Amino acid sequence: MALRKLDIIFLPLLALAGLLTSAPEAGAAEPTRLSLQRTIEIAADSSLSAFRYRNLYRSGYWAFRSFKANRLPSLSMSLTPARYYRDITSRYDFENNIDVYRAQQSYYASMGLNLTQNLDWLGGTFFVDSDIDYLRNMGASTYTQFSSVPVRIGYQQQLLGYNAFRWEKKIEPLKYEKVKREFLYNMESVSENAVTCFFDVALAQTEYRLARENVQSADTLYLLGERRFKIAAISQAELLTLKLDLVNARNSLENSRIALKRANAALASFLGMDRNTELEVELPPIPVAREVSAADALMYARDNSPALLGHRQSVLEAQQTVNKTKVENMFNASFNASIGFNQVGDNFSAAYRHLLRQDLVSVSLTIPLIDWGVRKGRYNMALSNLDVARIAARQEEQTLDEEVVMTVDDFNIQVSLIQSAREAMDLADMAFGQTRRRFMIGKSDLSSMSLASSRREEANRNYITALKNYWLSYFKLRKLTLHDFEMNIPLSRKFDIEQNVE
Repeated sequence: MALRKLDIIFLPLLALAGLLTSAPEAGAAEPTRLSLQRTIEIAADSSLSAFRYRNLYRSGYWAFRSFKANRLPSLSMSLTPARYYRDITSRYDFENNIDVYRAQQSYYASMGLNLTQNLDWLGGTFFVDSDIDYLRNMGASTYTQFSSVPVRIGYQQQLLGYNAFRWEKKIEPLKYEKVKREFLYNMESVSENAVTCFFDVALAQTEYRLARENVQSADTLYLLGERRFKIAAISQAELLTLKLDLVNARNSLENSRIALKRANAALASFLGMDRNTELEVELPPIPVAREVSAADALMYARDNSPALLGHRQSVLEAQQTVNKTKVENMFNASFNASIGFNQVGDNFSAAYRHLLRQDLVSVSLTIPLIDWGVRKGRYNMALSNLDVARIAARQEEQTLDEEVVMTVDDFNIQVSLIQSAREAMDLADMAFGQTRRRFMIGKSDLSSMSLASSRREEANRNYITALKNYWLSYFKLRKLTLHDFEMNIPLSRKFDIEQNVE
């Protein structure tokens, strides 16, 4: 009874000493506090991965803008301000009916405007152009000429059914959609990495906090053990065990401090901060339970998956090659026609008077006679590549379906696992506290104390791991489906709204 009274008096003093030794140093810098949502926002804005993915998207975006610009009228100017010749060239002598070499000097300049418009439905190009040329010969015979084409209207295209513009109109928008959804997919991967780094810090913080508490507890118990050993209340072996626990607790504290520093540096670097920035993360609350339908998730994934879009693009490109090689397997033909005016004069104004008609109609054919099966081989190779593209698309869809179903099943049970882990953590904390109090008054042994401490540490780790698994499953499901389940809207549509894209 006297021993218990002394413990009651002595224990508060030991606890007060532990609190004083663990108090933060005066003047210490306040750590940067981060919630999970804030961590994800910073990662999406400032991480190197996000910067890289944004630039990849911009490259695809401008490629699509270039495609759309090619569907609009294009005006260009060609200009040759000066071209000078001084050489010896072969000329025909009409009087003597022989070729002779003569020296010549000439100056040439030209300018032209060209307006073109590609026609998707025909596959050709309509053009309107205008040219003016200037020529001055110098030397023994000097003269000046201007040649003009005030206006010329024409049309040119490949015949036999292959329409490159029509295929581009099918493929290019699909390529842009794939680039956009790859960007959204990659940004969800950034969120996954942010979740991993965030909870690595959370786990390291918890282990460091528990290690500090274990050091305080082990120190208190060792001082209590020394006092009891002096009055022969415990054996020397028990005292040595208490000292060993204190040494191990201090070693664990140092290891957890190093682990926390590494996790902190990894998160800071990932977020684009200085590695030495001190961070403190705040665990999110237990999320609200929600049920995701596997059928809905499969539908969203098939509609939005960038991998499936990529395979659809590959199939279209393979079909384009089959169409091109099939047409070219017979013969190639092109058509070119134009109508306009032209004139030549000794001065600029004369080149635009009394204009003459200029007409052009041209049909060109290239007919293979003997090619030893080269064209047939290209056509059969294109057919084989088309079959390969279709099989790869089906395989990708099967793989995606399996991964989506497994992720949905995993996600739907995560909230219940978090709730169980939270209950286990609360019970472990209460059990540890009671066991510690019983040990101090001599009603519990060291084995029970050690077991309660281990269970508490394991329960805290399990709770943080359960939270981490939930958020990883959540963002993995968003990544696979590219669908916002909270707003019930595709991420691509949400992206278009945020970017003011209609």
